[in-house]
Order: sequence, then C-alpha cells, then structure tokens
Amino acid sequence: MRDADADAGGGADGGAGQGGHSCPGGADTAAAPASGALPRHAPGPGRDVASAARGPGMRPHIFTLSVPFPTPLEAEIAHGSLVPDAEPHQRVVGKDLTVSGRILAIRWKAEDCRLLRISVINFLDHLSLVVRTMQRFGPPVSR
Repeated sequence: MRDADADAGGGADGGAGQGGHSCPGGADTAAAPASGALPRHAPGPGRDVASAARGPGMRPHIFTLSVPFPTPLEAEIAHGSLVPDAEPHQRVVGKDLTVSGRILAIRWKAEDCRLLRISVINFLDHLSLVVRTMQRFGPPVSR
C-alpha cells in the first residue's frame, strides 16, 4: 500500500481574522489587505442556525482531508476502522467521514480552532495506525 501521507491533500477554510473568532497568531490567521479591511466572505449555502446567530462574516472553522488508498476496499476498511471513534467534543467539533471510490474524505467543522487542531491531530494518529496495520498485513483478501 502506498504511503497515504504522501498523497493526502488537505485544506482549511476557517473564520480567519474575523473578530475574535480565529486563534491569535495561529496558522489560520489571515493577513489584512493593504487597505486594512478584512476580506468579505459570501455566506455558504449550508449555514445553520448557530452560524446565522453569530452574525454575518462569523463562520466556523472547516478543515477537509482526502486520503487516497490503492483500492476502494482498502478505503472502506480504513473507514470502518476510523468511523467508530466518536468525537469527544461532539457539540463543538463535527467530523464526517465518507468514501468515494478509493478516496477517504474527512471534513471537520468547529467553532474553536484549538479543538479542531486537537481533533485533526488525534485523527491523524489513528489513521497512521490503520495504514501501518494494513501495510503490515498486506492487501485484503477477496471473499
């Protein structure tokens, strides 16, 4: 099995630089344009009641990760191994895992960037264990 970390693609789209909503000095802090104004963000189609209550421009932090596997079966095995791990802070950090073909896609949504970071790091530790286990025991055998 190929190293999932080498091909993993991820991205963050958070509420960076939005009035106390971002983590000061963190990687998600956006630089203000030369005019000093913060960039405006168009509201997304999936805004929930909580995000609307925070006011315009106040969006949760979102992080997505796509992990390719050699086969769709291996992606399903990884999904089955990782999905039972419930998020300790389910009320403030949401995590969705989906499989599309040979790609395992993970999407986090959190109000607090520190809890988001902790959740992603813990997930990557579990993912690493799953990948190493599948590498150790070889490709799955068809039934």
